[in-house]
Amino acid sequence: MLNQKSNLTRRGALAACAGVGALGLTGCGKGREILYAADAQIDGYPTVEAVRFMARRLEELTDGRMKMNIYPGAQLGAEKDTLEITIFGGLDLNRVNIAPLNSIARETFIPALPFLYNSIAHARAAMDGAPGQAILDALEPHGLIGLCYYDSGARSFYNGRRPIHEPDDMKGMKIRVQNSDLYVSLVEALGANATPMPYGEIYTGITQGVIDGAENNWPSYYTSRHFEVAKYYTLDQHVLAPEVLVMSAHRWNRLSDDDKQAVLQAARESVPYMRQLWDALVDEARETVLASGVEVVEDVDKSLFAARMEPVWDRFITTPKMQNIVDDILSMEEASA
Repeated sequence: MLNQKSNLTRRGALAACAGVGALGLTGCGKGREILYAADAQIDGYPTVEAVRFMARRLEELTDGRMKMNIYPGAQLGAEKDTLEITIFGGLDLNRVNIAPLNSIARETFIPALPFLYNSIAHARAAMDGAPGQAILDALEPHGLIGLCYYDSGARSFYNGRRPIHEPDDMKGMKIRVQNSDLYVSLVEALGANATPMPYGEIYTGITQGVIDGAENNWPSYYTSRHFEVAKYYTLDQHVLAPEVLVMSAHRWNRLSDDDKQAVLQAARESVPYMRQLWDALVDEARETVLASGVEVVEDVDKSLFAARMEPVWDRFITTPKMQNIVDDILSMEEASA
């Protein structure tokens, strides 16, 4: 059953499924050998290319029996809409940001907890290991099978007013955030004013003074051209939330055990490929932004920011199970220190 706090509706999903079926992509039929996958990112983006890699491997592993058709660039709708379709069986696979999953399974808040990891390597190890699997497993009762995680980079603050070296520098700033209670709480805990706003409105919002800045990873800061209007980028790396590749439980349950194993193997083999592409994109974005004259604040005492996150963690870690997963992630940090 779906969590009552999710905004998903059976009527909307069935209507969407009918619409997808009209396009020849119905996931409601039987005996298909083609899996249909959606990704809101543009063609050529690392997650899209990773799903394509998975498709090639799946075809190899099944001797050509199973193929995948991939629809990037939000061709089938925004993430919230395609996620709903996936849950009710109208779409087979979907690459989504972890934030839309928060209303479905609270465990998905965990990877986005601020200052949870001490490095990108720590975050990757945690998501590849038992903690990450426990979070993916929490999706199954809600109609989704979590296959793997893809990188979404380290999110940092940027603005057009002044450099940020410590939380007090953010006091009074209007910072755009995703429409997420977690991100709102994070920014407010640092003394700034959180302003939920669609991603596509950030550039204009900064130029018109509606907001002072936002937060995101290097590639997004670069490709959005936000560096043109927000010249101060602070490497606080407050969140390292991943992307997630999910599969409809309806479709999954119709696969043989061998085919389930092939899907899992192909998905997991796509992860290092995605990370290779992602790391190259981060390097390209950073070099281009630095060449533009942006002031990057690297001497950040992250402990000053992290010290203000206790109430945020207390609000979003709400069960013993969640606390155990967090403890496991933190113990991996200690082991790697």
